[in-house]
Amino acid sequence: MPRITPNLWFDTQGKEAAEFYVSVFPNSEIKHILYYGEAGPRPAGSVLTVDFSLDGQDYTAINGGPDFTFSEAISLLINCADQEEVDYYWEKLGEGGQEGPCGWLKDKYGLSWQVVPVALEELLADEDQARAQRAMKAMLGMKKLDVAALYAAADQA
Repeated sequence: MPRITPNLWFDTQGKEAAEFYVSVFPNSEIKHILYYGEAGPRPAGSVLTVDFSLDGQDYTAINGGPDFTFSEAISLLINCADQEEVDYYWEKLGEGGQEGPCGWLKDKYGLSWQVVPVALEELLADEDQARAQRAMKAMLGMKKLDVAALYAAADQA
C-alpha cells in the first residue's frame, strides 16, 4: 500500500513552519527541501516544498501561495501520555497562536492541533456512562485539558 503523507499548504512559511515543528517534537527532522525553478510560478530559488518527519510521521509543507488557508476542518492530534506532555505541547504550539476549546489550539501558522491526554479517551470510554459523561462535561468547559480535573469531575458522585 502506498504511504500517505499529509501535505500542509502555506503561503511562504513552509520552511519556517517545518523547522518550528521539528524543534517541538522529539525524533524529528527536515528530510528534503525543493526549490522553485525558472518555470515558477513563484520566484526562482524560493522554497517550493519541505519534506519533514515528526517522530516517524512524514509531512510535506508546500509554499503554494495565499490562495488557501488552514481551517479547523482538519487538525493534528497529539496523544499525550500525561499532564506534563499536555503542558509542553500546549505551550510550544500555542506560542503566538490561539487557544481553542476542548484541547484545541491554532499555532502561529494557523494549523489546528488537538493536545489530548490519553486519559481522556480512557475516561470517555469508561463502562460507567455517568462517569464518562461527567468527564465529557468537564472537558467541554476547558481550553487546555487538565488531567487531574478530568478525573476529579469523572469521580464526583
